Amino acid sequence: MSVELLEEERLDELHRNGYYIIQNPHKFCFGMDAVLLSGFAKVKPKETVIDLGTGTGIIPILLEAKTKGEHFTGLEIQPESADMARRSVRLNRLENKINIEIGNIKDASGQFGASSFHVVTTNPPYMNNHHGVTNPNEAKAIARHEILCSLEDVIRESARLLKPQGRFYMVHRPFRLAEIMALMRQYSLEPKRMKMVHPFLDREPNMVLIEGLRGGNPRITVEKPLIIFQEPGVYTDEIRKIYGY
Repeated sequence: MSVELLEEERLDELHRNGYYIIQNPHKFCFGMDAVLLSGFAKVKPKETVIDLGTGTGIIPILLEAKTKGEHFTGLEIQPESADMARRSVRLNRLENKINIEIGNIKDASGQFGASSFHVVTTNPPYMNNHHGVTNPNEAKAIARHEILCSLEDVIRESARLLKPQGRFYMVHRPFRLAEIMALMRQYSLEPKRMKMVHPFLDREPNMVLIEGLRGGNPRITVEKPLIIFQEPGVYTDEIRKIYGY
């Protein structure tokens, strides 16, 4: 199936099931964090998943390729990104497995209803008003900075969307880990599994992958770190496996 590419858009191969994704490098392209989250999240047969802030739909498409989940929903507030995501879904003939909806994360539980999903995934904006310089490109700024929603909005709505014992998966920055843990417990998303991601073996982590369980009992497993590069420009075998190389 062919779909129309708009000006400055391109097709990128995902190395999974022959799938491709439409992106505009002048707006926003998915990063390694989204790919790593798709490898960290667990989706069981017949489960339904929602990805909050889905962008161009990378996480639902990768999860459909990697898991046996029944249905995947992507929620995106920027119509241009949602349009690219919908065209990517059509391109890959996934209309029966993935739908892309436009909406605000802050109102997600009102849009979809409480206790509607088995799994929530999210790669939210990492920076708040105190962190870094806001990108002058509006689309990139919204994706990277808490302009339209806060970390608390993301965690609160995730907890509301999940069925009892539903699972929450997020990729974020380690410097906000204390805040993440506090908010998860405030909204009854018990932290259950965590993995730090390091660019090199001897460098401090620059990402954290975390799993929470709605209504779970206190106990967290800290998994062995994930190392991205074995030397400059050369991925580790674990990263290559996640990417499907």
